[in-house]
Amino acid sequence: MQTNFLPVLRNLVSAYQAFERYSAPDLRSMGLTMTQFDVIATLGNQPPMTCKELGEKTLVTKGTLTGVLERLESKGILERKLNPEDARSQMIGLTIEGQKLFEQVFPAHLKHLEGAFRKLNVEKLESLRASLKSLEEIF
Repeated sequence: MQTNFLPVLRNLVSAYQAFERYSAPDLRSMGLTMTQFDVIATLGNQPPMTCKELGEKTLVTKGTLTGVLERLESKGILERKLNPEDARSQMIGLTIEGQKLFEQVFPAHLKHLEGAFRKLNVEKLESLRASLKSLEEIF
C-alpha cells in the first residue's frame, strides 16, 4: 500500500483550513458566510443561470445550495424565476440589491485576500496553480 501521498493530503487540508481562518472572518464582518459569498461572486455581473449551472460554477454541493439560495432570496439578494426554455428549472440571478452587494463585497474581499497572496511572487503563484491543477486532474 502506497502512503507517500499522506503528507501532501495533510498539507492540502491544512492549507484550506488556513485559508478559511483568513477568509471567513472578513466575510462574516460583511454579514456573509463563505458559501453565500461564493454564490454572490458567481452570480455577480452575470446573466441569470440555472441551479445546475450555479452548482457547477461554485464550490457548493447541491444539498447546501438549496438552503443558501433560500436564505439569500429571503434577504432580497437573489431571485428565482421560471426558466423560459425549460419550465422544470428556475433561473437564478441577483436582484438590484444583490448586484449592489456584489459590487461592494467582491472587491473588498479580493483586497483582503491580496494581503496574503501578495507575499508570493508570480513564479510561486504559477507553480502553485499548476500543482493544484495536477492534483485536481488525478481525481
